[in-house]
Amino acid sequence: MASPISANRAELLAIATSVANEKLIDKAIVIEAMEEAIQKSARNRYGAENDIRAKLDPRTGDLRLWRVVEVVEVVEDYFKQVDLKQAQKLDPNAKIGDFIVDPLPPVDLGRIDAQSAKQVIFQKVRDAERERQYEEFKDRAGELVTGVIKSVEFGHVIVNLGRAEGVIRRDQQIPREVARVGERVRAWIMKVERQNRGPQIFLSRAHPEFMKKLFAQEVPEIYDGIISIQAAARDPGSRAKIGVISRDSSIDPVGACVGMKGSRVQAVVQEMQGEKIDIIPWSEDTATFVVNALQPATVSRVVIDEEEGRIEVVVPDDQLSLAIGRRGQNVRLASQLTGRQIDIMTEAEASEKRQKEFAERSKMFEEELDVDETLSQLLVAEGFSELEEVAYIDMTELAAIEGFDEELAEELQSRANEALERREEAAREARRALGVEDDLAELPHLTEAMLVTLGKAGIKTLDDLADLATDELIAKKRAEQRRRDGSAPRRSARDEDKGGVLGEYGLTEEQGNEIIMAARAHWFTDEEAADADSSQ
Repeated sequence: MASPISANRAELLAIATSVANEKLIDKAIVIEAMEEAIQKSARNRYGAENDIRAKLDPRTGDLRLWRVVEVVEVVEDYFKQVDLKQAQKLDPNAKIGDFIVDPLPPVDLGRIDAQSAKQVIFQKVRDAERERQYEEFKDRAGELVTGVIKSVEFGHVIVNLGRAEGVIRRDQQIPREVARVGERVRAWIMKVERQNRGPQIFLSRAHPEFMKKLFAQEVPEIYDGIISIQAAARDPGSRAKIGVISRDSSIDPVGACVGMKGSRVQAVVQEMQGEKIDIIPWSEDTATFVVNALQPATVSRVVIDEEEGRIEVVVPDDQLSLAIGRRGQNVRLASQLTGRQIDIMTEAEASEKRQKEFAERSKMFEEELDVDETLSQLLVAEGFSELEEVAYIDMTELAAIEGFDEELAEELQSRANEALERREEAAREARRALGVEDDLAELPHLTEAMLVTLGKAGIKTLDDLADLATDELIAKKRAEQRRRDGSAPRRSARDEDKGGVLGEYGLTEEQGNEIIMAARAHWFTDEEAADADSSQ
């Protein structure tokens, strides 16, 4: 009697076609899954030790089932081997070492076998579907997509994107936004990852890029590239800032983004659940952009510290609370927008700070250079703040200061160099008193003052220093870095958080790497010496 498999070959092909169309995968993958399922069922029937193969013709539905055996002189494995005499009954031309095909009758899938085959097919199809989804979405990161909310699990929103599913994690949702199953939702594709349970499509409604994509949809000039959003910052659900610039001088970028009676910006605001948006003109001039970014507050003065990447902004007393914003929101967003740490202070605070710095620097020059108060104040008024600046400035520039001559300039430079030598010697004695080895003093970029700092941190040998990572050595203070990123702005520059051991000295990452590698150099020398000894 013919088996169900051979009798229902047309039905098998129909199932394969239906599954392939429904799951949007290649029909060949479904056929392969069926073959694998039939092979598994046949092994259950004839013995799992057999090497059984199945082939389903994708055009006719005909099924062939066979066992592969090896021709040998002495049979050791009766499931996978056959002697020459038996082999020649199947194939007269068979010889030792050949692999021949032993046809098998089609199997009749029982209930248990059918269930097992079904699982194999489902797993294979599921894997193919996941691979198809990953291939479709892997290059779509950064796009804006629309889907339907399928479910909310542990606060994470699962979105049906049609041919795949995405997830909006709790931290990427707009605060206080209620997700309702069945509602349509727009989101920005953050990233697509291949994971064991299938492709994970991570979506966001809280990222600044989501807002930028919304503006590109609402403002044709942005879509066409005439207007560009150069920077964006958000406090999701509350407030946002974007910096825009126009490539066409005849088009006002702010006006174009706002739209007639605010129609364009309101469309974006509604999508972001009423989030207030400040649209400001972007400028290549950092100071101008900072002034714009702090709107609606009025700024009196901007002082930029390029070396530290910080910006000091002075505002009138009555503008302080407006500049900082509620819970620091305005200055935090401005910091994110400009990529700089912004310190806000009033006119009175700025004046007090300048006076304090002037007095401190004057006192330092007065003591270190052994000069009177008038001369030290003159140096500070001319912009000098450190002994190194006096010691290493070109002599003619120092002599050109009103009231100075070459003789005075030469004397001041001589005293500045002597003062620096005294500092170095004092630091050297302090370093040795701490037990910091002289070998560390030979490393590049390290001064005696830095070595004292290392000694106080318990780093006294080459091995101690070599064990550090570059970040542990030179990283900026964490809280300072957070303020620079705009995530924790403060009016004061005081910071108790610890960063790298030498974070206060402004070493670059390249210099930090050189120091660490130089400290580790003796490790390689010791290894080479040990290898040389062992080879003798």
